[in-house]
Amino acid sequence: MKVLVLNHADVERLLVMNECITVMRDALSRLARGEAYQPLRMIINPPEAAGDMALMPSYQSGGHSAYGLKAVCFFPDNPLRGLDSHQGGVLLFSAETGELMALMNASAVTAIRTAAVSGVATDLLAREDAGDLAMIGAGVQARAHLEAMKCVRRIKRVRVASKRFDQSRRFAEELDSLYSFHIEPVETVESAIRGADLIVTATTAPEPIVAREWIAPGAHLNVVGSSIASTREVDTATMASAALFVDRRESTLNEAGDYLFAMREGAIGPEHIRAEIGELLIGTRKGRGSANEITLFKSLGLAIEDLASAEYLYRKAKETGDGVWVEV
Repeated sequence: MKVLVLNHADVERLLVMNECITVMRDALSRLARGEAYQPLRMIINPPEAAGDMALMPSYQSGGHSAYGLKAVCFFPDNPLRGLDSHQGGVLLFSAETGELMALMNASAVTAIRTAAVSGVATDLLAREDAGDLAMIGAGVQARAHLEAMKCVRRIKRVRVASKRFDQSRRFAEELDSLYSFHIEPVETVESAIRGADLIVTATTAPEPIVAREWIAPGAHLNVVGSSIASTREVDTATMASAALFVDRRESTLNEAGDYLFAMREGAIGPEHIRAEIGELLIGTRKGRGSANEITLFKSLGLAIEDLASAEYLYRKAKETGDGVWVEV
Protein backbone atom coordinates (compact mmCIF):
# COMPACT_ATOMS: atom_id res chain seq x y z
CA MET A 1 0.00 0.00 0.00
CA LYS A 2 1.28 3.46 -0.91
CA VAL A 3 0.59 6.52 1.23
CA LEU A 4 0.73 10.09 -0.08
CA VAL A 5 2.86 12.47 1.98
CA LEU A 6 2.40 16.23 1.50
CA ASN A 7 4.77 18.61 3.25
CA HIS A 8 4.11 22.24 4.15
CA ALA A 9 5.14 23.58 0.74
CA ASP A 10 3.04 20.95 -1.07
CA VAL A 11 -0.07 21.93 0.86
CA GLU A 12 0.47 25.65 0.31
CA ARG A 13 0.97 25.10 -3.41
CA LEU A 14 -2.09 22.87 -3.88
CA LEU A 15 -4.61 24.37 -1.46
CA VAL A 16 -5.21 27.70 -3.22
CA MET A 17 -7.34 30.04 -1.10
CA ASN A 18 -10.21 30.66 -3.51
CA GLU A 19 -10.46 26.92 -4.17
CA CYS A 20 -10.33 26.15 -0.45
CA ILE A 21 -13.20 28.58 0.16
CA THR A 22 -15.29 26.48 -2.24
CA VAL A 23 -14.21 23.28 -0.46
CA MET A 24 -15.20 24.78 2.91
CA ARG A 25 -18.60 25.82 1.56
CA ASP A 26 -19.20 22.19 0.64
CA ALA A 27 -17.88 20.85 3.96
CA LEU A 28 -20.04 23.14 6.09
CA SER A 29 -23.07 22.41 3.91
CA ARG A 30 -22.47 18.67 4.43
CA LEU A 31 -22.34 19.22 8.18
CA ALA A 32 -25.63 21.15 8.13
CA ARG A 33 -27.30 18.41 6.07
CA GLY A 34 -26.12 15.66 8.45
CA GLU A 35 -23.67 14.16 5.96
CA ALA A 36 -20.67 14.53 8.27
CA TYR A 37 -19.88 13.11 11.68
CA GLN A 38 -17.45 14.50 14.23
CA PRO A 39 -17.24 14.33 18.00
CA LEU A 40 -15.91 17.21 20.05
CA ARG A 41 -12.15 17.48 19.86
CA MET A 42 -10.17 15.78 22.61
CA ILE A 43 -7.54 18.04 24.17
CA ILE A 44 -4.58 16.77 26.17
CA ASN A 45 -3.09 19.42 28.45
CA PRO A 46 -0.46 17.85 30.74
CA PRO A 47 0.45 19.88 33.83
CA GLU A 48 3.41 22.19 33.22
CA ALA A 49 3.73 21.09 29.58
CA ALA A 50 4.77 23.76 27.07
CA GLY A 51 1.80 23.07 24.82
CA ASP A 52 -1.42 21.14 24.23
CA MET A 53 -2.38 18.36 21.83
CA ALA A 54 -5.79 18.07 20.20
CA LEU A 55 -7.22 15.01 18.43
CA MET A 56 -9.91 15.74 15.84
CA PRO A 57 -11.54 12.75 14.07
CA SER A 58 -14.29 13.01 11.46
CA TYR A 59 -16.16 11.21 8.70
CA GLN A 60 -17.94 12.49 5.61
CA SER A 61 -20.44 10.50 3.56
CA GLY A 62 -21.81 10.87 0.05
CA GLY A 63 -19.45 11.82 -2.74
CA HIS A 64 -15.77 11.72 -1.70
CA SER A 65 -16.54 9.83 1.52
CA ALA A 66 -13.57 9.30 3.85
CA TYR A 67 -12.36 9.24 7.42
CA GLY A 68 -9.97 11.85 8.74
CA LEU A 69 -7.94 12.52 11.85
CA LYS A 70 -5.96 15.61 12.70
CA ALA A 71 -3.49 15.38 15.55
CA VAL A 72 -2.27 18.90 16.22
CA CYS A 73 -0.14 20.46 18.94
CA PHE A 74 -0.57 24.07 19.99
CA PHE A 75 2.58 25.70 21.35
CA PRO A 76 1.90 29.45 21.94
CA ASP A 77 5.60 30.37 22.18
CA ASN A 78 6.47 28.86 18.80
CA PRO A 79 6.31 32.19 16.91
CA LEU A 80 9.24 33.36 19.03
CA ARG A 81 11.17 30.44 17.51
CA GLY A 82 10.06 31.31 14.00
CA LEU A 83 7.54 28.45 13.97
CA ASP A 84 3.80 28.25 13.53
CA SER A 85 2.03 27.77 16.86
CA HIS A 86 0.14 24.79 15.33
CA GLN A 87 2.14 21.66 14.52
CA GLY A 88 0.93 18.21 13.56
CA GLY A 89 -0.44 15.96 10.86
CA VAL A 90 -3.71 15.28 9.06
CA LEU A 91 -4.38 11.61 8.26
CA LEU A 92 -6.77 10.52 5.51
CA PHE A 93 -8.33 7.03 5.53
CA SER A 94 -10.38 5.10 3.01
CA ALA A 95 -14.09 4.92 3.81
CA GLU A 96 -14.23 1.49 2.11
CA THR A 97 -11.31 -0.34 3.72
CA GLY A 98 -9.98 1.93 6.46
CA GLU A 99 -6.55 1.96 4.82
CA LEU A 100 -4.32 4.96 5.41
CA MET A 101 -4.25 7.04 2.24
CA ALA A 102 -2.30 10.18 3.12
CA LEU A 103 -0.36 12.16 5.72
CA MET A 104 -0.33 15.94 5.36
CA ASN A 105 1.25 18.85 7.18
CA ALA A 106 -1.36 20.07 9.66
CA SER A 107 0.13 23.52 10.15
CA ALA A 108 -0.41 24.46 6.50
CA VAL A 109 -3.84 22.82 6.29
CA THR A 110 -5.00 24.56 9.48
CA ALA A 111 -3.83 28.00 8.38
CA ILE A 112 -5.47 27.87 4.97
CA ARG A 113 -8.76 26.16 5.83
CA THR A 114 -9.32 28.36 8.90
CA ALA A 115 -8.98 31.51 6.83
CA ALA A 116 -11.10 29.98 4.07
CA VAL A 117 -13.96 29.36 6.53
CA SER A 118 -13.73 33.00 7.63
CA GLY A 119 -13.91 33.84 3.93
CA VAL A 120 -17.14 31.86 3.63
CA ALA A 121 -18.59 33.60 6.71
CA THR A 122 -17.52 37.04 5.49
CA ASP A 123 -19.04 36.48 2.08
CA LEU A 124 -22.35 35.52 3.71
CA LEU A 125 -22.43 38.13 6.48
CA ALA A 126 -20.39 41.23 5.69
CA ARG A 127 -21.96 44.12 3.84
CA GLU A 128 -21.32 44.08 0.11
CA ASP A 129 -19.42 47.37 0.30
CA ALA A 130 -17.21 46.32 3.24
CA GLY A 131 -13.55 46.87 2.47
CA ASP A 132 -11.88 48.68 5.37
CA LEU A 133 -10.10 45.82 7.13
CA ALA A 134 -8.69 45.76 10.66
CA MET A 135 -6.27 42.86 11.09
CA ILE A 136 -5.53 42.13 14.73
CA GLY A 137 -2.52 39.83 14.84
CA ALA A 138 0.45 39.55 12.52
CA GLY A 139 1.20 35.84 12.42
CA VAL A 140 0.38 32.88 10.20
CA GLN A 141 -3.38 33.24 10.52
CA ALA A 142 -3.27 36.96 9.82
CA ARG A 143 -1.42 36.33 6.56
CA ALA A 144 -3.87 33.64 5.49
CA HIS A 145 -6.87 35.77 6.46
CA LEU A 146 -5.60 38.71 4.45
CA GLU A 147 -5.71 36.51 1.35
CA ALA A 148 -9.14 35.11 2.28
CA MET A 149 -10.66 38.55 2.82
CA LYS A 150 -9.29 39.66 -0.55
CA CYS A 151 -11.03 36.71 -2.21
CA VAL A 152 -14.53 37.69 -1.00
CA ARG A 153 -14.51 41.49 -0.71
CA ARG A 154 -12.89 44.41 -2.52
CA ILE A 155 -10.40 45.49 0.14
CA LYS A 156 -9.57 49.20 0.07
CA ARG A 157 -7.12 49.43 2.97
CA VAL A 158 -5.80 47.42 5.88
CA ARG A 159 -4.67 48.51 9.33
CA VAL A 160 -2.74 45.87 11.26
CA ALA A 161 -2.10 45.83 15.00
CA SER A 162 -0.25 43.24 17.02
CA LYS A 163 1.13 42.71 20.50
CA ARG A 164 4.34 44.42 19.41
CA PHE A 165 4.48 47.23 16.86
CA ASP A 166 7.61 45.79 15.22
CA GLN A 167 5.57 42.69 14.31
CA SER A 168 2.87 44.83 12.71
CA ARG A 169 5.48 46.86 10.83
CA ARG A 170 7.22 43.74 9.54
CA PHE A 171 3.86 42.29 8.44
CA ALA A 172 3.09 45.45 6.47
CA GLU A 173 6.56 45.69 4.94
CA GLU A 174 6.53 42.09 3.75
CA LEU A 175 3.01 42.06 2.31
CA ASP A 176 2.18 45.59 1.18
CA SER A 177 3.79 45.21 -2.25
CA LEU A 178 1.89 41.96 -2.92
CA TYR A 179 -1.55 43.58 -2.89
CA SER A 180 -3.24 46.48 -4.64
CA PHE A 181 -4.39 47.98 -1.31
CA HIS A 182 -2.22 49.64 1.32
CA ILE A 183 -1.33 47.86 4.56
CA GLU A 184 -0.67 50.26 7.43
CA PRO A 185 0.86 49.18 10.76
CA VAL A 186 -0.71 50.95 13.75
CA GLU A 187 0.26 51.13 17.40
CA THR A 188 -2.99 49.99 19.05
CA VAL A 189 -5.87 47.62 18.48
CA GLU A 190 -8.29 50.50 18.99
CA SER A 191 -6.74 52.57 16.20
CA ALA A 192 -6.98 49.57 13.85
CA ILE A 193 -10.63 48.83 14.64
CA ARG A 194 -12.19 52.31 14.74
CA GLY A 195 -13.90 52.93 11.41
CA ALA A 196 -13.29 49.40 10.06
CA ASP A 197 -16.17 47.45 8.54
CA LEU A 198 -14.24 44.16 8.45
CA ILE A 199 -12.39 42.98 11.57
CA VAL A 200 -10.28 39.84 11.99
CA THR A 201 -8.85 38.85 15.38
CA ALA A 202 -6.19 36.17 15.04
CA THR A 203 -4.15 36.34 18.23
CA THR A 204 -3.13 34.22 21.19
CA ALA A 205 -4.50 36.80 23.65
CA PRO A 206 -5.89 35.20 26.83
CA GLU A 207 -8.07 38.21 27.70
CA PRO A 208 -10.21 40.59 25.61
CA ILE A 209 -8.35 42.88 23.24
CA VAL A 210 -11.49 44.18 21.48
CA ALA A 211 -13.94 46.58 23.14
CA ARG A 212 -17.50 47.13 21.96
CA GLU A 213 -17.23 50.94 21.83
CA TRP A 214 -14.56 50.75 19.12
CA ILE A 215 -16.74 48.83 16.64
CA ALA A 216 -18.62 50.75 13.95
CA PRO A 217 -22.28 50.02 13.11
CA GLY A 218 -22.57 47.41 10.37
CA ALA A 219 -19.12 45.91 10.92
CA HIS A 220 -18.45 42.20 10.54
CA LEU A 221 -16.02 40.39 12.85
CA ASN A 222 -14.21 37.09 12.34
CA VAL A 223 -13.08 36.06 15.84
CA VAL A 224 -10.51 33.34 15.25
CA GLY A 225 -7.70 33.28 17.81
CA SER A 226 -9.20 31.48 20.80
CA SER A 227 -10.30 27.87 20.39
CA ILE A 228 -10.43 26.89 24.07
CA ALA A 229 -12.79 27.68 26.92
CA SER A 230 -10.27 29.60 29.06
CA THR A 231 -9.31 32.43 26.67
CA ARG A 232 -11.14 35.08 24.65
CA GLU A 233 -10.37 37.98 22.31
CA VAL A 234 -13.57 40.08 22.51
CA ASP A 235 -15.35 41.52 25.52
CA THR A 236 -18.77 40.53 26.81
CA ALA A 237 -20.42 43.69 25.50
CA THR A 238 -19.32 42.85 21.96
CA MET A 239 -20.63 39.30 22.20
CA ALA A 240 -23.95 40.50 23.60
CA SER A 241 -24.56 43.24 21.03
CA ALA A 242 -23.50 41.32 17.91
CA ALA A 243 -25.54 38.86 15.86
CA LEU A 244 -23.60 35.67 16.60
CA PHE A 245 -22.85 33.02 13.98
CA VAL A 246 -20.73 29.91 14.57
CA ASP A 247 -19.22 26.97 12.74
CA ARG A 248 -20.96 24.51 15.09
CA ARG A 249 -23.25 25.05 18.08
CA GLU A 250 -22.03 22.09 20.11
CA SER A 251 -18.43 23.19 19.79
CA THR A 252 -19.28 26.77 20.71
CA LEU A 253 -21.21 25.80 23.84
CA ASN A 254 -18.34 23.61 25.06
CA GLU A 255 -15.14 25.17 23.75
CA ALA A 256 -15.50 28.86 22.81
CA GLY A 257 -14.11 31.12 25.52
CA ASP A 258 -15.49 34.21 23.75
CA TYR A 259 -18.99 32.77 24.16
CA LEU A 260 -18.54 31.03 27.52
CA PHE A 261 -17.21 34.05 29.43
CA ALA A 262 -20.13 36.17 28.23
CA MET A 263 -22.55 33.36 29.09
CA ARG A 264 -21.14 32.95 32.61
CA GLU A 265 -21.51 36.71 33.11
CA GLY A 266 -25.22 36.34 32.30
CA ALA A 267 -25.10 38.41 29.11
CA ILE A 268 -26.05 35.71 26.59
CA GLY A 269 -27.30 32.14 26.34
CA PRO A 270 -27.58 29.43 23.66
CA GLU A 271 -30.46 31.29 22.02
CA HIS A 272 -28.03 34.11 21.17
CA ILE A 273 -26.48 31.92 18.47
CA ARG A 274 -28.41 32.91 15.38
CA ALA A 275 -27.12 30.19 13.06
CA GLU A 276 -24.32 27.91 12.02
CA ILE A 277 -22.59 28.96 8.80
CA GLY A 278 -23.70 25.70 7.17
CA GLU A 279 -27.33 26.54 7.91
CA LEU A 280 -26.93 29.81 6.03
CA LEU A 281 -25.40 27.94 3.11
CA ILE A 282 -28.28 25.48 2.78
CA GLY A 283 -30.90 28.18 3.38
CA THR A 284 -32.47 26.99 6.63
CA ARG A 285 -31.42 30.10 8.59
CA LYS A 286 -30.97 33.77 7.73
CA GLY A 287 -27.88 35.94 8.13
CA ARG A 288 -27.43 39.70 8.48
CA GLY A 289 -30.64 41.48 9.42
CA SER A 290 -29.77 45.07 8.51
CA ALA A 291 -26.99 47.28 7.18
CA ASN A 292 -26.21 48.62 10.67
CA GLU A 293 -26.24 45.27 12.45
CA ILE A 294 -22.89 44.07 13.82
CA THR A 295 -22.28 40.46 12.80
CA LEU A 296 -19.74 38.20 14.48
CA PHE A 297 -18.49 34.82 13.32
CA LYS A 298 -16.91 32.83 16.14
CA SER A 299 -14.51 30.38 14.53
CA LEU A 300 -13.32 27.31 16.41
CA GLY A 301 -12.13 25.11 13.55
CA LEU A 302 -13.76 21.76 12.87
CA ALA A 303 -12.43 18.32 12.07
CA ILE A 304 -14.66 18.13 9.00
CA GLU A 305 -12.82 21.13 7.59
CA ASP A 306 -9.52 19.27 7.88
CA LEU A 307 -11.00 16.13 6.36
CA ALA A 308 -12.52 18.00 3.43
CA SER A 309 -9.21 19.77 2.81
CA ALA A 310 -7.25 16.51 2.98
CA GLU A 311 -9.61 14.67 0.64
CA TYR A 312 -9.44 17.53 -1.87
CA LEU A 313 -5.64 17.66 -1.60
CA TYR A 314 -5.42 13.92 -2.17
CA ARG A 315 -7.41 14.10 -5.39
CA LYS A 316 -5.52 17.15 -6.61
CA ALA A 317 -2.08 15.67 -5.82
CA LYS A 318 -2.97 12.53 -7.80
CA GLU A 319 -3.71 14.77 -10.79
CA THR A 320 -0.64 17.01 -10.49
CA GLY A 321 1.92 14.48 -9.29
CA ASP A 322 2.81 16.56 -6.25
CA GLY A 323 3.96 14.99 -3.00
CA VAL A 324 5.77 11.77 -2.24
CA TRP A 325 4.26 8.29 -2.31
CA VAL A 326 5.63 6.01 0.42
CA GLU A 327 5.21 2.23 0.60
CA VAL A 328 3.99 1.21 4.05
